[in-house]
Amino acid sequence: MEFRTVIPIAPFQHRISHSEQILSLGSCFAENIATRLADAKFHITASPTGILFNPESIALAIERMTNRHYPTMTDLHYSNEKWFSYDFHSSFSHSDVTLTLEAMRQGVDRGAEAITSADTYIITFGTAIVYRLAESGHTVANCHKQPQSHFTRQMLSVEEIVEQYKALLEGVLKNKRVIFTVSPIRHLSEGLEENSLSKATLRVAIGELTRQYPNTLYFPSFEIVNDELRDYRFYADDMTHPSPLAVDYIWERFSEAAFTPATRNLIEQIKRITTAAAHRPFNPDSDSHRTFCRRQLDEITKLESQNAEIDFSAEKATFTSYL
Repeated sequence: MEFRTVIPIAPFQHRISHSEQILSLGSCFAENIATRLADAKFHITASPTGILFNPESIALAIERMTNRHYPTMTDLHYSNEKWFSYDFHSSFSHSDVTLTLEAMRQGVDRGAEAITSADTYIITFGTAIVYRLAESGHTVANCHKQPQSHFTRQMLSVEEIVEQYKALLEGVLKNKRVIFTVSPIRHLSEGLEENSLSKATLRVAIGELTRQYPNTLYFPSFEIVNDELRDYRFYADDMTHPSPLAVDYIWERFSEAAFTPATRNLIEQIKRITTAAAHRPFNPDSDSHRTFCRRQLDEITKLESQNAEIDFSAEKATFTSYL
């Protein structure tokens, strides 16, 4: 007897391997998946200009990085003793204006390099609701806790999202593999009804794009949380974000679709090594621990001989330090 609906996910036509470059953009849910890809030693660049929630801000960030459009002093604002830009996440903000601009410049450079080298893009839409500066109409990626009176609010239409991404998919993303997802994170501050309408708008827009462009596909992270898991125990204490267990399950389903069995086996071998390197030994000076470290270095040598593109330099340094 089945007590839940398991969503069937067809294997990706092109499976992702460790030899590829990946660029992940979008909401904080995209950061969760990007972290797991990085932990599994994939070559991934995640959110070069910070977490982005709406499709328009993601598109503007891609354009900024493609053209290496660096922010200048006139693009910055000062509040709460920090300089910030409405186009960048608050993690780029700083009390020193020079350091702020330099961090943003480095982010744009990282993104520009990733856009050129990436084989696969993972783009996660969080909300269809955008906020624009009341004075200029410019869409902001982050409101930086500024007064609500500074902004106007708008729900993007399906047509607006599709047209913006058609331009990208026929331009800089033309020869890229693009995996779209909708974040399962609930934007409760907008109200449940608006959140539902927002997610539906995003899903329909992605449906239109994947029908028109064969280099795109949709991964159902939103449906996995809302229809397969379908229980508040799979949410964190804020009742907004998926719990670590839910993210682990989504990663498991993503792995089944995105990777070959051989790649999944390799990921497990990598995990054993990275877990061993992170382990704090009870007696680091013991002969048994040194034997353990040599064994791990032998395993790394074996994996490196078969997978030259995987970087174990940090783990090798850890194990070697005990010898």
